[in-house]
Amino acid sequence: MPTTKDREKRQSIIDACRSMNALGINQGTSGNISLRHSEGLLITPTSTPYEAMQPEQIVFMGLEIPPIHYMIACAGGDSIRVAPYATFGTQELSEHAVRALEGRLACLLEHHGMIAVGASLSKAMWLAVEVETLARQYHGCLQIGTPRLLPKAEIENVLGRIAGYGPADK
Repeated sequence: MPTTKDREKRQSIIDACRSMNALGINQGTSGNISLRHSEGLLITPTSTPYEAMQPEQIVFMGLEIPPIHYMIACAGGDSIRVAPYATFGTQELSEHAVRALEGRLACLLEHHGMIAVGASLSKAMWLAVEVETLARQYHGCLQIGTPRLLPKAEIENVLGRIAGYGPADK
């Protein structure tokens, strides 16, 4: 059960969603709104009409995508890291991104988007689509409970088998 302050944050998200629709910025349930909260964020549930949304339906997410699916290994490890926020175009943001990418091929940039790298543009684009899909899956899982995570040994197994996964370079 959310505290009063948590409930106010959750309600502010719902109010912002309703305002987006009223202003014509968004149509139906096509967008999501998130708000930084503790060591993670609060985000709207998928495909829930804003008019019917209740504070209890707003989902808390931690700032890393954990191993909910073996494809997490495509990003180079057992999670997809999130780099802390810094203003666009700053050295601080680039330093955060470099740290989040250490040993990885993709990371999320808090309040910005994602970085995906690959041996070719097609591999980087393929990985970006995979990361977006995994983020949606994780978000969906959190709406119905805490997902079971793959053990580290399985991610290491997948990492050993995943070489060459994705589109072939041309």
